[in-house]
Amino acid sequence: MRALISGASIAGPVVAFWLQRAGFEVTVVERTASLRTGAGGHPVDLLGPAVEVVDRMGLGEVVREHRTSTDLMTLVRPGKADVTIHGAELLAGVSDRHIEIMRGDLARILHDATERHVQYRFGVQVNGIDDAAVSLSDGSREHFDLIVGADGLHSGVRRLVFGDERGHRHFLGAYLAVYTLPDVFGLGDRVVNYSTVDRSVAIYPTSDPRRVRAAFLMRSPEIPYDYRDTAAQHRVLRTLVDGLGWEVPRILEHLESAPDFYFDEISQIRLESLSRGRVTLAGDAGYGPGPAVGGGSSLALVGGYVLATELAAAGGDHSVAYPAYERAMASTVAASRRIGPSVLATLVPRSGLQVWTTAQALKVLPRLPKPLQKRLTSFGGGPAAMLDGVVLRPAYSQAQ
Repeated sequence: MRALISGASIAGPVVAFWLQRAGFEVTVVERTASLRTGAGGHPVDLLGPAVEVVDRMGLGEVVREHRTSTDLMTLVRPGKADVTIHGAELLAGVSDRHIEIMRGDLARILHDATERHVQYRFGVQVNGIDDAAVSLSDGSREHFDLIVGADGLHSGVRRLVFGDERGHRHFLGAYLAVYTLPDVFGLGDRVVNYSTVDRSVAIYPTSDPRRVRAAFLMRSPEIPYDYRDTAAQHRVLRTLVDGLGWEVPRILEHLESAPDFYFDEISQIRLESLSRGRVTLAGDAGYGPGPAVGGGSSLALVGGYVLATELAAAGGDHSVAYPAYERAMASTVAASRRIGPSVLATLVPRSGLQVWTTAQALKVLPRLPKPLQKRLTSFGGGPAAMLDGVVLRPAYSQAQ
């Protein structure tokens, strides 16, 4: 049985790993010319069931070898004293089972674990789907029994099968920009976050000690732009952060030369069903709390695993496996939609009072008992709570 997966980031390789273990012939297409890893990307949190998934894949050791940790985190506010806290204290509420890893490192590990048994075709995307017949951008036309769209927030597979993105996208009222630049700040192992009303700018280390990444979070009404037009995105970013002080002007000096600039709205995809015919969606293509909110990579890992195990259990019968996958993920997907706005409210303050309150909370946090630290840093439930109800069935190879 042949399976086509569009997307080689997180969910796609997880689905591929388990399907090939169950005897499926798997092809993964990825529109970019090579695997996107950059300088390690940005840090992501693997929480609870997501850690269990990488352990079941036999990747727990290598993932833990690449884990990152933030020694110090500093909050900077206009005209106020800085507040510094140890990273372990701020992460007390994330999860009792938690691994922080650079997203690019995770993508590379998942790719390396599958490339010997899965056909990867980079620089290729899906142009058309007619039942089992798939037209690809390299001019080929092939037949597949199963088609999985794991190609991100702006999924091409979803557009072909479910229609225009605007009908499924829910804007959360903010934008994200991220890029790598030289470490002209002497950052070391610190994360520094500049926080003001409706704007948050952070700089943090990468796997290359000579370089750092800058991340901008900006509240704004919806702005029309082409997500493929990088120059237009540069202009939007400059407009949104115009007048900000601190290190923002120095960060912007490296904007146009950044090789890995990423800009997008913070939004969620909300679908009534994840599947149609032979096609289903996994990860950000079908669900997620939203970029920068946290928990998206964990949800992609878990969703990819659940989909693959349901397909294996059903012997590839998508009419059985896809509804089972959607039922298994329903409560978690619903929770992911709820946490997006609440976490974003913490990350990007709406008022000067909220900026002040956040700073005061960070000051007292180290002196509080551990249980109270955990409660205060859980962001009202947040990404860890989103995954609380997940029950992972045995993988195909374990159930035989």
